[in-house]
Amino acid sequence: MRLAAAAVMLAALAVGSSSAARPAAAAAKGPCGSRAGTPVKVAHVIWIWFENHAAGEIVANPAAPRTTRLAGECGFAASYYAVAHPSLPNYLAATSGGTQGVTDDGPPSAHPVHSMSLFAQAASARSYEESMPAPCALTDTYPYATKHNPEAYYLGARARCRTGDVPLGTTKHGALATALANESLPAFSFVTPNLCNDMHDCSVATGDAWLGTWLSTITRSRSYRAGNTVVFVAWDEDDGSAANRVPLLVISPWTRPGTRSNTRFTHYSLLRTTEELLGIRAHLGNAATATSLRSAFGL
Repeated sequence: MRLAAAAVMLAALAVGSSSAARPAAAAAKGPCGSRAGTPVKVAHVIWIWFENHAAGEIVANPAAPRTTRLAGECGFAASYYAVAHPSLPNYLAATSGGTQGVTDDGPPSAHPVHSMSLFAQAASARSYEESMPAPCALTDTYPYATKHNPEAYYLGARARCRTGDVPLGTTKHGALATALANESLPAFSFVTPNLCNDMHDCSVATGDAWLGTWLSTITRSRSYRAGNTVVFVAWDEDDGSAANRVPLLVISPWTRPGTRSNTRFTHYSLLRTTEELLGIRAHLGNAATATSLRSAFGL
C-alpha cells in the first residue's frame, strides 16, 4: 500500500463526531459486536501495552495489517494521548492515577512507589511479563525490561507481585494461556511483550504479528466468548513526533465494529474506565476527573 493510500485509510478510521461514531448496525464478523446493550460491570479487563509509536505510525501502516484490521473490526480511540515521557511515568500514571514524581526509567530500587495502584484495587490482578526470568523480577534481563512492569514498583503490592507478577509464556503453554483455557483470568490482567515484540527494539511488523497471534488466542478463548471480558491495546508514548497521540484499541463483545471516537482520552481515562468496568467506585488520582471511554465504545 502506498503512503498516500495509508493516509486515506487512517483518515477514514479517525473520522467521527466529537464524541464517537458508532454504526447503527454492523455484522459481528470479528471479535467485537456480538452482544447488545452495555454491561453494568465485567469480570475481566485485559491491558496489552506496546511501545513508542504515534497513532499514525500504527493504524493504516502497511506494516501493521492486523492492528489496522482490529481498529476497523472493533474500537479505535483516534485522539488518545499518553501523559509523559519516557516510558515508566506512563505505566505508573495508567495504573495509579499519577506519575508519582517519576521522570525517568529507573528501576524499582530507585523509585519505590507507596501509592495505591489498580493492582491493589482490583479484586484480583496479575501481570504477565514476556521473557521475565522469574516472578516479580526487579532488575532487567534482556529482553525483559522492568520499566515496562509497573506492578514491580508498588510497595503496597509487593507481596502480591511475588506470586501474581509472572512470566507470560507462549500462546500454547504458560500462565496466560492456562488462565484463558481454564477460565481463571483475574479481574485485571496487565500483559507486557518483551523489548522486541513490543515494537521498542524490533519493527512494527514484528509487534503486529505478535499482537495478532495473542489477540486471536484471547478472543477465541472460552473466557472471552463467555461475554464478560474487555481488552484494551495501548501504546505507552509516541516517539516525539505527534504530541504524544498514541493508538488505543478497544476490543469487547459490546463494541460495535467500526466504532471510533475523536474525544480526547488519556491513560487516566483508561484507568477510570477499567475501575468502572470492574465495579471499583474509588478513582485513583487523575482518574477521578478523566473522561471515561465507556459511552464512546459501548461499555
